[in-house]
Order: sequence, then structure tokens, then C-alpha cells
Amino acid sequence: MSGSINKVILIGHLGRDPEVRRMNSGDSVVSFSLATTESWKDKQSGERRDKTEWHNIVIFNEALGKVAEAYCKKGSKVYLEGQLQTRKYTDKDGNERQTTEIVLQRFRGELTLLDSKPSGDGERQEREPAGRTYAMRKSETPRDAIDDDLPF
Repeated sequence: MSGSINKVILIGHLGRDPEVRRMNSGDSVVSFSLATTESWKDKQSGERRDKTEWHNIVIFNEALGKVAEAYCKKGSKVYLEGQLQTRKYTDKDGNERQTTEIVLQRFRGELTLLDSKPSGDGERQEREPAGRTYAMRKSETPRDAIDDDLPF
């Protein structure tokens, strides 16, 4: 096989509310942290042990960003698919830093809400159904753009 794959699949809970920023182009970028927790029973002590990993999530996909902004909040459980990307930046003190993020690109990525938005917060009274999947793939073509000349 001559190709390679860069795909990350995570199920976890948001560590903070999604933050929406605008790039110079006007496009929005949504970011949040996601916690994934591994749990096991310690063989020696018999105690329950947990290990939590934190992941920085960045959404460049406008549609998925709107879903995250509208329906996700700290503690929400989500399934997502994205890619690992490492970038360098200079912090406010002038130090060179490096960070690795899970990125949902403009025409790629998937976000599935695994729990419902509570209806008692006064914002919206309807509940977003659990398991609702939002995806954007480059290969998808709108139905009305398909030239259907099939004889059957």
C-alpha cells in the first residue's frame, strides 16, 4: 500500500463550552477540549482506576461548527472523526510552542451528538435527538446536482 491514513475517532465529553472565533477571511473556527477516559480495575488493590486524556478539537467546517455552537456545551458527550495536525506558534511571551490538535476540516469530519440538550435552560425548548450525526465529506454531491440519465 503506497498511501497513508490520518484519521482520529474519539468519543468523549467536552471539557469546556465551544469557543467561536473568526479568521481574517470571515470564516468561523470552533474549538473546545474533549476528555476521553479509560477505566479499569487495578489487579493488585482491586480499586477502580481512571486515566483521562485531553484533546484539543478545532472545527473549520462551517456546518459542523454551527452544530457544536448550538447544541454542545461543557459535559456534552460526542463522537467525532477528524485528523491529527501539529502546528507551531509563538505565545504571548515570544516563546516558540508546538501543539497537536484534532481537526475537522472544511469538507471532512463527522460530529455525532450522543446525548440530548437539556430543555430546561431557557434557550430552546426542543431537544436535539441523541445519536444525530452531522458529517461533511468532500465526495458528497448535492442530490440536485446529479445528472441522472439511468434507464431504470
